Amino acid sequence: MQAVREGNFAQLGVLFDRHHREVFEFLVRTTGQRALAEDLVQDVFERILKYRETYRGEAGFRPWLFRIACNARADHYRRRMPTASLAEDYDAEDKSPGPAQALEDASDTARLQRALLELRADKRDLIVLARFSDLKYEVIAELLGVDVGTIKVRVHRALKELRDKFLELDKRPPCVVKSFPNGTPTI
Repeated sequence: MQAVREGNFAQLGVLFDRHHREVFEFLVRTTGQRALAEDLVQDVFERILKYRETYRGEAGFRPWLFRIACNARADHYRRRMPTASLAEDYDAEDKSPGPAQALEDASDTARLQRALLELRADKRDLIVLARFSDLKYEVIAELLGVDVGTIKVRVHRALKELRDKFLELDKRPPCVVKSFPNGTPTI
């Protein structure tokens, strides 16, 4: 990043190659929309070039990068409110071996994503940064400008709220089976 800051724009390609996947994963988990996340990744790297002079390097590149990603997402939603539910566009990947396990895993993944999207944006960001982006609490604390202890408490509370929402989504009404006059059961 120091080279980009000094005008060597070819190094932006190196930064993109190294970090675009983790930025995409962060954005898809916090927006629930793969297409939007792809667009925002492009916006993030355009902003890196535009705001290269603001990079100081004291806290490292990743916190600065994730701050830009958070700002890009916030600016997107400030410009236009989403018309559909965030969870409607989410595409959960299936990596399980068997069909029964795949169905259960996909169901749990989709439910976890829905629960994550029901959290306030600040709590969702904390969980994604701490658990899915593997940032250390110290880095997140630097990114948000608070103490490490505060981050630990906030992550703990956000995870507890996520668990509660996840379990709440599991409470489905029982299936009711009705029969037509010809005897064919329908659900």
